[in-house]
Order: sequence, then structure tokens, then C-alpha cells
Amino acid sequence: MAMEPEAGDYGAFMEKFELLPPQSQQQLPLHGLTFAIKDIFDIGGRVTGFGNPDWARTHAPAAATSPVVLATLAAGATSVGKTVMDEMAYSINGENAHYGTPTNPCAPDRVPGGSSSGSAVAVAAKLVDFALGTDTGGSVRVPAAYCGIFGLRPSHGLVSTENVIPMSQMFDTVGWFARDLSTFSRVSSVLLPLPADNTIKQPTQFTIPKDCFEILGSLKDQTYQILNASVAKRFGSDAVDNRNLGEFVSNNVPTIGKFISNFSKSEAPSVPALSVISYVMRCLQRSEFKANHAEWVTTVKPNLGPGIRERVHEAITSEDGPMEDFHALRTEFKPALSALVNDDGILAIPTVPGSPPKLRMEASALENFRARAFSLLSIAGLSGFCQLSIPLGVRDGVPVSVSLVARHGADWFLISVAQELYETLKEETKKAWSSSDTSP
Repeated sequence: MAMEPEAGDYGAFMEKFELLPPQSQQQLPLHGLTFAIKDIFDIGGRVTGFGNPDWARTHAPAAATSPVVLATLAAGATSVGKTVMDEMAYSINGENAHYGTPTNPCAPDRVPGGSSSGSAVAVAAKLVDFALGTDTGGSVRVPAAYCGIFGLRPSHGLVSTENVIPMSQMFDTVGWFARDLSTFSRVSSVLLPLPADNTIKQPTQFTIPKDCFEILGSLKDQTYQILNASVAKRFGSDAVDNRNLGEFVSNNVPTIGKFISNFSKSEAPSVPALSVISYVMRCLQRSEFKANHAEWVTTVKPNLGPGIRERVHEAITSEDGPMEDFHALRTEFKPALSALVNDDGILAIPTVPGSPPKLRMEASALENFRARAFSLLSIAGLSGFCQLSIPLGVRDGVPVSVSLVARHGADWFLISVAQELYETLKEETKKAWSSSDTSP
């Protein structure tokens, strides 16, 4: 049954409809929960719009439903509709020129983050209990951070992307949002493969690299200090490692030397090695996007909104660059990062480089922010590691978050660590912020 989106839905929904679970036994793990679906997931018999009216106009209804959607329904949850997304999943802002920009419930004068903008807004605004999104370059982690909720990018390849429109298969993942860890864990128990061994290890090391926090536009949110204090309190000060990630990457990823000089004087503040990681990932992503969608763009000549139009044009017309070096760097990066975090270590970083940008921010300022954002987001992206964005609260009218990253396949370990650390994070956040609020 289809319904028109309502005025009070924060602009989150493309279309409202109910998909009921096949049965309503109360013992099902997601019984009683509602969820929303990003308009990139196929639902049999409905057109998947990919955030653009011309895409919707030129594509037939989906023949089958995404296995992730089916699994969620089978676990007892009820879908209430499809959510707005950035066109062709090619932005982290969350602004859509055709369907409107969903309103960020945490900061209405700022962007909600994309490309899974409507899904994050629907959760943050308490319109649903959880929502499905996708994350290629940051499209779950960014809106989760901007809207003050939990958002997971799982290990690459762990959750099915079948019947989901591809953006770049090398990096595409299906992720989800929730307001609280309890609901988040219930959803994860359905969508993540259960660990072979039920015993979850205790973390022995937290790498909290100072240089990653220096990428932040301002240190006044004190996330670096909060993380260090929380980990020391919960797991002991011996668990904290503050080595610089940029230096580690430069020393352990040989191919980075071919690119590093081009980035040593780039946007400030920056970590040149991470700028290289970001550049390589974006080039690989652009190449796959071109292979997937150039023919449609060239044939249909779709009406694309500002920002997206230029990005898509660049992707389908640009040369691929030294692909052999790009692939070599990606191949080297994963084992290097694995050696840093090991089986039972965590990398803790900012999710994004500061407050969500204001709506309609001037293009050059936004580009600098994007560059710094991708230098953080590409760490999990290029390695295929799992990353969970964790909300700390709202300070000076904007949401603040941090992220925990774990090795590929350690998703349950990551969630377990988040559950163990979260209350301490909240305590230390409250202490740090109340102390700075009362200082002269």
C-alpha cells in the first residue's frame, strides 16, 4: 500500500508504503521495529530511483527484492517506505535538487550528509527505528555523524549487495543506522554473519592517532582527549597508542612514494599519506562508476543537480590514470593496516573533519572539507575494514561523533568494543564539555 510522504517527515521519504513481515510471531528478532529503505535497494515490482527522476523514468520496476530487505522483513520488521538519497550516490552532502534536501533534525541549518541522507534523517527524527543505507565512499558514516546516530560500514563483501544499484563494486557496502546500540545490535544480528566463535576477544590496543585529529577544523569538541581518557579508564592506559597514522602508512605502503610529493603541500590541515590514500580510492571508484553508468549518462543526458552534474561529468570523461599503481597501493594498504590493528586492536579516528557544513555552503570551502573528509573515510574504504560511527552528543548546536575501525571480518568484535566503551565515552564527554563550559 503506497502513501504520500507527510509534511512532518523532515523530507526524508521519497515514497511511503508498508512492507509487512511474512509472519508476526513475537519471537522474531526484529519484531515490532519499523525501518526505511534507501532508494538504491530493489523492491520487486517497484522502480528503484537512484535519487534521480530520469533514472526512475528510464528503468523498469525491479524484478526481485534485495536479499537484505528480505532478511529484515523475515526477521519481523515492517518497512514504511523509501528514502531520499543523493543522485547516483555521488555525494556525501545529502542535498537533492529534485526531491529536496532532508532536514537534519540535529542541526536544521546544516546538511544531513549523504548519500544515504533520508535514511539517516528518518532514524534521527524518530520516524523509524532503523534504516538501510549504502556506503561506498562514506554514505552511511557521514550522515550518521551529521545526524547524531549510529551508522555502520561493514567489512567489504560481508553483507550482500545483490539487487542494489552499484556505484563502485570495489567499495560498495550495505550499512544501517539506529539511534541506540540495543536496536543497532538487533539489526546487526540479522544482517551480519554470526561469528564462528562465540567468544569475543577483549581489545588489547587502541590506536588513537593524533595526526588524524589534527585534520579537524577545530579541537574544541575535545574528541581526542575524550577518546584517550575513555580508553584508558575502560581498558587501561597501556592500551593507548598515539602514533601518527600518516607516518605509519608512509613507512609500510611502498607504492605511496610514487604519489606522496604531489600531496605534501595540499590542503591544510592534512596528512599527506592519507591524502594519497583518498586520491587512489576516488580514482578507482570513479573508474568503476564510469564502467557502470557512462553509457546511461551519455545516452539519456539526465538532468543532474549542481555538484553532482560536475562530478558525474568528470567521472565519465576523465582518463583512468596509472591503474596498476592504484591497484598495487590498495593491495599493500590492507595488510599494512591489518598489521597495525591486529586481530584484537581498534583504530579510533574522527568520522568527519568537523561540524556538518551549512546548507548551500560556498563551493571552495566545501571542497576543502570534502578533501579532508575523504582522507579519513578512505582508511576503511580502501582497506575494506569495518567502521562504526558513534554519536557523542550535540555541542554548540552541532552533533559530534567518533569512529572505531577494526580489521576486515571483525565486525562483531567492533560492535562488542563499542558496547563496552560507549557508557564511558558518554561519561568522559559530559565531563570534558561541562569542564570547558565552566572554564574562564
